[in-house]
Amino acid sequence: ERHRPGTVAVAAAIQHKYGIPVVPHILCSGFTREETEYVLIDLQFLGITDLFLLRGDKAKHEKTYTPTGNVHATDLQQQVNDFNRGFFAAGIPMTDIGEKFSYGMACYPEKHEEAPNMESDLYWAKQKVDNGAEYLVTQMFFDNKAYFEFVDKCREIGINVPIIPGIKPITLCNQLNVLPKIFHTNIPEEFARELRKCTTDAQATEVGVEWCTQQVKQLIAHGVPSIHFYTLMATQSVRRVAQHVF
Repeated sequence: ERHRPGTVAVAAAIQHKYGIPVVPHILCSGFTREETEYVLIDLQFLGITDLFLLRGDKAKHEKTYTPTGNVHATDLQQQVNDFNRGFFAAGIPMTDIGEKFSYGMACYPEKHEEAPNMESDLYWAKQKVDNGAEYLVTQMFFDNKAYFEFVDKCREIGINVPIIPGIKPITLCNQLNVLPKIFHTNIPEEFARELRKCTTDAQATEVGVEWCTQQVKQLIAHGVPSIHFYTLMATQSVRRVAQHVF
């Protein structure tokens, strides 16, 4: 049950009412394959054909991820690829193939929490690209060195698509401990030391904006293809970072 517009409606309003191109996130979690197909049909009809495909997180009450349709992001990718080739989820051919979807997918500079090792994670990143992902967006990170080393490893195994860094400014004191646990990312000691000095969220926000600004400046200096900001609970901070950088 929901009491607000869904992804399709919001995406259509942004793109058609305000003329801003959108990239809806399509998840495995919480959707059956049939429900995913309905979303694809609606988005294609609306002329929204740039997507970001990912598995999604486990529910808060779950210890492990429980699939409701596609199990992995690569399964979702296969469904989109089949749709592009003119086949519905049940294998029924379409009578009319519309505009094809293009899409990006996720990658993890510090390894996905469920991957046994970085080599396995890199293998699956390459599978995503080999099967049609046109770019990759990283999980959030706070140490640019992790991103640079990850990109080098990707290039060594033939992943040559753009790898867009995912960045989030810290805005709360408790994020020093919460974000690493949830997203399995490392906070450099220099940054952590400054955050520990903060006694209010307002102070943490200032430290977070400064660190994020320096991160982005360094990334741009290294020629990254773009920056993806994770804006949840950080809209104003992202705006400030953008003003400092751009």
